[in-house]
Amino acid sequence: MVNVLGLDIGGANTKAAYVQAQEGVIGDVRVLVEYFPVWKNPQNLVHVLQKIRKRADARLDVVGVTITAELADVYKTKREGVLHVLGCVREVFSDLPIYVLSTDVKVLPLREALLEPLGAAAANWAATGWLVSQYFENGLIVDVGSTSTSIIPIINGKVDAQSKTDLDKLVCGELVYTGCLRTNLAAIVQTVPVKGAVCRVSSELFALSADVHRVLGNITEEQYTCETADGKGVTCREALTRLARLVCADREMLTEKELYQIAQYIYEKQIQQIAEGLSQVYSYVKKAALTKVPILTAGLGKDFLAKKAAEQIKTAETIIIMDLDKLLPDNVSLAVPAVGTALMTVKRWERNNRDS
Repeated sequence: MVNVLGLDIGGANTKAAYVQAQEGVIGDVRVLVEYFPVWKNPQNLVHVLQKIRKRADARLDVVGVTITAELADVYKTKREGVLHVLGCVREVFSDLPIYVLSTDVKVLPLREALLEPLGAAAANWAATGWLVSQYFENGLIVDVGSTSTSIIPIINGKVDAQSKTDLDKLVCGELVYTGCLRTNLAAIVQTVPVKGAVCRVSSELFALSADVHRVLGNITEEQYTCETADGKGVTCREALTRLARLVCADREMLTEKELYQIAQYIYEKQIQQIAEGLSQVYSYVKKAALTKVPILTAGLGKDFLAKKAAEQIKTAETIIIMDLDKLLPDNVSLAVPAVGTALMTVKRWERNNRDS
């Protein structure tokens, strides 16, 4: 049995999966999440990783890592971001072998990844796709996280993404930059209905998608893990106050019912955003697979965003929509890239040990 820690180091959240596995088969898994906005103080990433290692509280044989934090604007280039993150990982886990996920759907020894850092940039979708491909011959994963949505095709048992970079994925629909917590509402809508009229919105960072989903009951206070736009609390009342500012108003100018109507409208538009990307990718996958393609939902927004978007796909046949939580061990769908990276690392580590 191999004890592995899989790390998914993002710009806002670092997710970790402590996994006991053998031959790529999960024996036990624990998921840890640390909210850490890397752009505020990137040097503190070392302390976050040290905290995760301490929380894991386990003997480790090997570490696997995937990175999306390189997009943070604290770094001049993605190359700089990847090298910094990998340097922090090496400092904290210097006593262990470290493998890094690449966009070629492979895990590479740290020394190789350092030679081609751009190959490790924004590769976490590859781990998600690989993990699901162990269970499904064909499928389309919709992973809705706090910040963005990844749409990942599986065709004939392999990850078959059309693109490897975030830029290209935004073009082809495999990346939709909308999430269930951190999205500026002005990136979802330009207008909202108010008092029977169409009202333009402010592009100030007055409210987040988390406020919409808190108001509508899609997330709990505990799931509102990011910072609020005004630095205040995460109660429904406080979320309504922030929502009013979206249209340059306040709680004295708009009723609670009117604010709920605004929240519902934004929610429906966010579902449409994801559905547009999903439709774009689904049409390609359906032609390539030549068979029914189930849509597999994952992430914090799997039920209220991913599933709802999948239900909007226009097709002549019934689409099978499946929850990854029903197929994988508990809580895995909240950190699929971390778990996938861990299992890919186990396979590579075991192969190296057999060959040596």
